[in-house]
Amino acid sequence: MLLNGCGSGNNRVLEEVAEHVYTVEPGSNITIHNHDGAILVYGSDANEVRVRSVKKAYSHERLNQIAIDVSVKRGAVSITVKTPHQPKWAFSDHSGTVECTIVIPATSTISALDLNAGEVLVDSMRGPVHARLNDGRIVARNCFTNLDLTVNRGTLALSYDWWQEEKFSAQATMIQGNAWIWLPSEAAFHLLAQAAQGKIANDFNNLPVSAGSSGSEMKIDQIINGGGSATINVRVEKGNIKIAEANP
Repeated sequence: MLLNGCGSGNNRVLEEVAEHVYTVEPGSNITIHNHDGAILVYGSDANEVRVRSVKKAYSHERLNQIAIDVSVKRGAVSITVKTPHQPKWAFSDHSGTVECTIVIPATSTISALDLNAGEVLVDSMRGPVHARLNDGRIVARNCFTNLDLTVNRGTLALSYDWWQEEKFSAQATMIQGNAWIWLPSEAAFHLLAQAAQGKIANDFNNLPVSAGSSGSEMKIDQIINGGGSATINVRVEKGNIKIAEANP
């Protein structure tokens, strides 16, 4: 379905919306690859993968060159956004982004989620998640599972609206930018935080933040509310970390 966007003349953004549903096994392995735009993933109880894509570009030609390739095999699903080669000359059409909203079984494994620039959201997953973002914002919300999140440049947010006594490890790495962690006051976990060139603010803090030997590095190694079975481990190379008590 093609929708005309806003603007006028050569500045008008064209949109094309498509939605498809695929029946899958609950513990399937999922891989998702996009270049520019967004990847929004929601875990559900249904044994299906629902893919809604919104392609945007300044010309019909550019829009038609963008393809969303979905491959479904037994126990595995691959979702890949294929975009045309970016011309090097200055006045050529460089437009073309895709926002993918994907609903998958919550117990699925996301073995690879890659986005070059834009926004990543992972919500309500119970299977392991490995996500990489080069430039932009990544948010993981209410994922009581093993997380491995990496952002090269931008912002990172890890949030839990409530707490479940589960054994999991949330690993978050930010190269350049800031990281926010929101947790309910009753959360019990082992907190590890390290800011190589930045500061750490911790609402759960009843211990002093230790400084590294370099003087600019800050670290936290703290057991919160008895520790439980969960570990939150966040590292920022250049930027700040905020661990916030969501409902103090």
